[in-house]
Amino acid sequence: MKAMVISAFGGPEVFSKREVDKPTPGKNELLVKVCATSVNPADIGVRQGFFGRAIALPAILGYDVSGVVEAVGADVQDFQVGDEVFYPIEIFAGAGGNAQYHVAHESIVAKKPANLSHQEAASVPVAGGTAWAALIDKADIRLGETVLIHGGAGGVGSFAVQIAKAAGAYVYATCGGYDIKLVKSIGADRAIDYRNENYIDIIQQETGGKGVDVSFSTVMGKVLTDSLQVTKNDGRAVTVTGVEGDLNFAIRKNISVHFVHLDNPRPKMEALRMVIERGQIKPVVGMILPLEQVAQAHQKLQQGGEGIYGKLVLEV
Repeated sequence: MKAMVISAFGGPEVFSKREVDKPTPGKNELLVKVCATSVNPADIGVRQGFFGRAIALPAILGYDVSGVVEAVGADVQDFQVGDEVFYPIEIFAGAGGNAQYHVAHESIVAKKPANLSHQEAASVPVAGGTAWAALIDKADIRLGETVLIHGGAGGVGSFAVQIAKAAGAYVYATCGGYDIKLVKSIGADRAIDYRNENYIDIIQQETGGKGVDVSFSTVMGKVLTDSLQVTKNDGRAVTVTGVEGDLNFAIRKNISVHFVHLDNPRPKMEALRMVIERGQIKPVVGMILPLEQVAQAHQKLQQGGEGIYGKLVLEV
């Protein structure tokens, strides 16, 4: 089968197109014909060598899959040949989805939302699952609460805005000024241009100094720790990135801080399928490129800025 492979860590130029062995499903595994995958920040980190020897080279990246079951291994219970499925891949689990075929354990796989194309569905697993884990599983947002989401136009952020809105929250979201219209269109009640507006001053003023119940950071830097200033006493703060700055605000205000990594994905995929099929959430696909242009996709996501929003999908 054809795959886009890296044999060294470095820049986007390390990708090469290769012919590799087609995998065979083992016990409780599915062989999936990959229709589409997508690019996440984790792909960039792996490609750059951030995880070091934990990633064996040569490696096939790509941690989202939407495709069709082509074969099933022994003892598979819930899937059959021809099923359309989608799922995320753990970055340390071996080969990823930047290939024509992928083998996955059935425990991570879910049926694809019927109202999505494979290109749309491939944008959901990692980003949507992470947003769900952060806001529903960890922050436990509730009807009528107020939520601040940083990076509302990004992959995780665009799902987070919609999940928070579907859960009945009032949503503040930061983004670049060029993405204000987009972020409002997916459910943000108040979109804040982080380059030209001070979200701390705005939230303090608009909430009468009370702040938000939940703050969620999807971007690097001191965003998590700065957001503690506008997170209520006994509130919750969640991040999917590292921590910079002073966490003492969390202690003084009795804020629960949660660090989120997507695990146990199947229940999240099934929940997302339900709300997607109901029309409560729709993936934001900013760009679709052929798999052979994975290097260009990495470069675009890494540069970011105007014109790069939602998820960047690769068609296999």
